[in-house]
Amino acid sequence: MSDTTHLLIPYAASASPGCQQAQQGLALPHLDRLLARLSPRPEYNDTGEETSFSAPHERALARALGLPAQDGRIPWAAWHCHQQGLTTHGEAWAFVTPCQWQVSTDHVTLRDPAQLGLDEAASRALLAIVAPWFAEDGITLHYDQPTRWLASGPLFADLATASLERVLLRDVRAWMPDAKQARTLHRLHSEMQMLLYTHAFNEERSAQGLPVVNSFWVHGTGALAGPPPATPSTPPPHMPTTLRDAALRDDWRAWASAWAALDAGPVADLLRQAESGSPVQLTLCGERNALGFHTAPRSLVQRFQGLFRPMRWSNMLVQL
Repeated sequence: MSDTTHLLIPYAASASPGCQQAQQGLALPHLDRLLARLSPRPEYNDTGEETSFSAPHERALARALGLPAQDGRIPWAAWHCHQQGLTTHGEAWAFVTPCQWQVSTDHVTLRDPAQLGLDEAASRALLAIVAPWFAEDGITLHYDQPTRWLASGPLFADLATASLERVLLRDVRAWMPDAKQARTLHRLHSEMQMLLYTHAFNEERSAQGLPVVNSFWVHGTGALAGPPPATPSTPPPHMPTTLRDAALRDDWRAWASAWAALDAGPVADLLRQAESGSPVQLTLCGERNALGFHTAPRSLVQRFQGLFRPMRWSNMLVQL
């Protein structure tokens, strides 16, 4: 099955009332036809909670890439280093995203880092300011992208952390890593807020009308145990992010439009491949669970039953 095409769809559904309403008028004819042709693949199903640190699609992608999929301990940063040709030597790595925490009386909300307007020069300048503080705790920071740095240090070896999208635009307090295991991070959060509160870096940003940066988020922690995973025999899944982007903004009208576009595009393409006899795989993910489907021989009884009880996308999404 080395030529299997795998379509992995994050945020295919949500328990949000806005999502439930958006589904009412949604028609996905290609998805219905595709589900009618595919067989469930229970070993690819995944059950979790909305409070889990790693979203279902992250766990599904990790398994497809041969990475460990333990909640909050998927070593995405170490995998990224490996993909960039960097030798990790079994070191523990993490992503560190500079961000703004908006503090109110009953919430500490992590605003979207993409809205900070950080370019490479500003990000590198900020990294130079905070790096010595991290270094005192055995954490080495490295520039990667304007809104994402790499960090290496023993602290990240077995530390469960919530992915950035889990906490985006939400109250960070519910997603903080274990207080005992992450004392260093909790202290660094306090120190960075004090350091940056009146720092010239933020004063200049304020003068320019740009949002201040007053904190950071650690995610993607862990080490690659043993040799890096071999290149999978199957191509990596195709994972469109349009549903995710709309859901994280709580824009359910855009989410419905994105689903219609997916149905007419990637889902229709997968259906054509399945109809031509090519092996395909589909994974639908919500905020809690994931359901897997694939092309597999079906018995005459199964096909007969499918004529009268075809799988419908609306029945599938309620399980996510």
